[in-house]
Amino acid sequence: MSDNGKDANGLTLDRPVLGIMLMIGFCLLAPLGDGLAKVLGERMSVGQILLVRFVAQAVLLMPLVFWFGGSFTAPRRLLGWIVLRTVLHILGIGIMFTALQYLPLADAIAIAFVMPFIMLILGRFFLNEEIGTRRMAACFVGFIGTLLVIQPSFSEVGAPALLPLAVAFIFAFFMLVTRKIAKEIDPISLQANSGIIGSVLLIIVIGVAQHEFEILSLSMPSNQEIWLLVCVGFIGTTGHLLMSWSLRFAPSATLAPMQYLEIPIGAVFGWLLFSELPNGLAAVGISITILAGLYILNRERAIALGKV
Repeated sequence: MSDNGKDANGLTLDRPVLGIMLMIGFCLLAPLGDGLAKVLGERMSVGQILLVRFVAQAVLLMPLVFWFGGSFTAPRRLLGWIVLRTVLHILGIGIMFTALQYLPLADAIAIAFVMPFIMLILGRFFLNEEIGTRRMAACFVGFIGTLLVIQPSFSEVGAPALLPLAVAFIFAFFMLVTRKIAKEIDPISLQANSGIIGSVLLIIVIGVAQHEFEILSLSMPSNQEIWLLVCVGFIGTTGHLLMSWSLRFAPSATLAPMQYLEIPIGAVFGWLLFSELPNGLAAVGISITILAGLYILNRERAIALGKV
């Protein structure tokens, strides 16, 4: 083991507790960003919100790359993975922002939270990551809690209720791709490159198709909307930077249960922003997800301290 946190091959060593704490930071910021996007979605197109989101990511992170002595040049063998990750990122965020126009914030997040369970299984088969009986059990318990929160009513919501399920599958692959390349590229450089690539792709798509699809139309925002757009860009950029860092230090199987914390946090922001409150059964599910996440945090800390 190296003193600088890297192994003999120069790759970053796993530090599960640090990875979990970074993921908790992401879980705090992601629902807030979704809530603000839901507010904006009532005033402008999803395409416009996405464009500002990725332009902000590029603008905010490019100076940091230079400040920390990083590089925009990625290994050639990783370029395809970075582009794929960016496309998955755009699709996942875009579909989630669309779903938020039909579903309450907490419900949309809860339905999407079959994702950690999907990611756990995909991590086992695609990355050969060890799951372990206790982590599998904790993830299963968290999944049961998610089902209690979801309480789907497709007869009332209709087809849009399926959109968060698509988000779950897209972000499961997004996180696995991130895990695959996170140890070989600095998170700031990775996010900056994604911001640049995403901005270029969105400018091309919107420029070509904005008159054909209302979801891609552009409008002049008010001063208040400009500030909301800036906040969405800043929060989204910071949140996903924390997520990238977390995957640099911990396996996806370790982080999967922690992401369930987005559900109760989303419920809090849903109440603050839209006066949405979960019913009794949903509250039970939220409690279960919190307990499952705290169990994983405690176990990983014990492992890091050599107590188990």
